[in-house]
Amino acid sequence: MTQSAPYKLPELPYDFSALEPVISAEIMQLHYSKHHQAYVTNLNLGLEKYHEAETKGDIATMIALQQAIRFNGGGHVNHSVFWTNLAPIGKGGGEAPKGDLAQAIAHEFGSFETFIEKMSASAVAIQGSGWAWLGTQKGANRLVIATCANQDPLSTQGFVPLLGLDVWEHAYYLQYKNVRAEYVKNFWKIVNWKNVEERFSQAKK
Repeated sequence: MTQSAPYKLPELPYDFSALEPVISAEIMQLHYSKHHQAYVTNLNLGLEKYHEAETKGDIATMIALQQAIRFNGGGHVNHSVFWTNLAPIGKGGGEAPKGDLAQAIAHEFGSFETFIEKMSASAVAIQGSGWAWLGTQKGANRLVIATCANQDPLSTQGFVPLLGLDVWEHAYYLQYKNVRAEYVKNFWKIVNWKNVEERFSQAKK
């Protein structure tokens, strides 16, 4: 990471309204343009200040900045995966996984339906803000369901992220109010399993 190449907001692979009726255009615009953009802006600012402190040998400031860099960096990493994990209904969204991933899910969880039940339950049960993830270990076929608080990335637990489910209120509250379970239930209608399959295939190398 150099000061001449700051992190940028990735382009969305669809329009703000493309995920309706599961996620409204208003939520998408706020989530992407305001929340994700804020993580990118604050990450770049934190890294710039860290670089200045490092140049000055100011260890105390460097330590103080680490939490903000982790939070905003995690927010950027998580959302960059999240947007590609989704697809409009009729354009890949909700179509069941195939191939090695489908076999791995059946092997690990018994069935695709059981997997959805388990990951949904994990997402609904998160206290406060956070993420539920389907992940894997680099170079392995093993799948895991894990949760992360706030914007901690799944890599902090030693896993490669395959599919993320954002349960921060900004991801659903304008549409679903406090009924997180309904948002989680509808989420599966827009999962881009082709993207998840590609991530799984890449992680096995």
